[in-house]
Amino acid sequence: MNRQKTYEELIKENEELHQQLEEATDTIQAIRSGQVDALVVKSPNGGHQLFTLKTADQTYRVFIEKMNEGAVTLSHEGLILYCNSMFASMINMPLSRVLGLHFSDFIADGFQEIYLDLFNNGWREDSKTELCVTRGGELVPCQLSVTMLQLDEGPALSVILTDLSFQKEIQQLLKQNNLRLAEINTELEVSNHDLQQFASIASHDLQEPLRKILIFSTMLRNKLVDELTDENVTYLNKIIASSQRMRNMITDILSYSRLSTNVNNFAVTSLNEVIDEVIEDYEILILEKKAEIIVDKLPDIEVNRGQIKQVFQNLISNSIKFSKPGLAPVIRISGGVREGSEGSLKDSTGTKNCFVTISDNGIGFDELYYEKIFSLFERLNTKDKYEGSGIGLAITKKIIDKHNGSIAVSSKEGEGAVFELTLPISQRLG
Repeated sequence: MNRQKTYEELIKENEELHQQLEEATDTIQAIRSGQVDALVVKSPNGGHQLFTLKTADQTYRVFIEKMNEGAVTLSHEGLILYCNSMFASMINMPLSRVLGLHFSDFIADGFQEIYLDLFNNGWREDSKTELCVTRGGELVPCQLSVTMLQLDEGPALSVILTDLSFQKEIQQLLKQNNLRLAEINTELEVSNHDLQQFASIASHDLQEPLRKILIFSTMLRNKLVDELTDENVTYLNKIIASSQRMRNMITDILSYSRLSTNVNNFAVTSLNEVIDEVIEDYEILILEKKAEIIVDKLPDIEVNRGQIKQVFQNLISNSIKFSKPGLAPVIRISGGVREGSEGSLKDSTGTKNCFVTISDNGIGFDELYYEKIFSLFERLNTKDKYEGSGIGLAITKKIIDKHNGSIAVSSKEGEGAVFELTLPISQRLG
């Protein structure tokens, strides 16, 4: 008859078993982390056996434990023979409870068929797919990569799980941002269209009363020229001059607003022919100012002819307008193609660029104003001294920008100005 153990004996036996369990846990952890290379195990017959762990296995174990992906080794039946701590963390279960379970138990509903295909193909070739594993009631999107391993105990299937949660969140965020950007772009297009319509309507409606002001003011001045005092004539002249400035400003605003459209109509154009047209348009002004315009041979490039003509109109008229009192304006226009040198102007697609330089001997301006002269409505001189809306150079820069080019200026007060345009010879990409 077996003697019943006392409470004290049971307590002592429980403590011994607990101590053995802690030792076993420490040993397993040491094996997992590669801290031991051999084990001495006491056999049932009283002898001892030495089990040596391969060095390669040690390195592999350390690597698997340190990696950020989950790692699982499966048997032919799909049982978990080994897993690292990261996989246990991914499914939020203690490591000791995971071993021996079917890996399919952690595959979310709706992905079982995908997993079975991956599992069966993995024994024949390396495969990968995306599916969801379960973490309690939560779904964790993962990428599974499988490959067959030849172990001492036989073949096994290695599964590497990469948590895609953060990546999916970023993709969703990007998708939402792209949708929002698309909405904003649509709103901007509608807004730009409304602004262009407003500018066109406003310009037309404003010009009509201005025309009447100009006509009747001029008629009044001419009709009453003998009856008006000099002071009254001065007042009428100011009304007429102000009305003309407003008309020019409205025209420039309308021109600027039209540049917001995406209709470019690029075509290969002779820059020399465009400049000849501008010189012909300004023939009377050039004769009045006794201006000399020297134009070198320029390349033919792909541009919007009407817009580029406006660029040269603005730059040439500015050079004439801002000439020194008592000195005839001299304007020189030169250019060419830059390539094969340190200053080569070639973009990543290999498109060649040309440069055009417009220099004059006018009043120039202080270098402090380099950044301001291309701003809308920016004037460096008073309207009483020099006419203009302050929009011409802003229009010029916007046109050059639409041609994927650039414009630069150098000047000193009293020493003239030099504008340099850089434009692609061809607007075609690739």
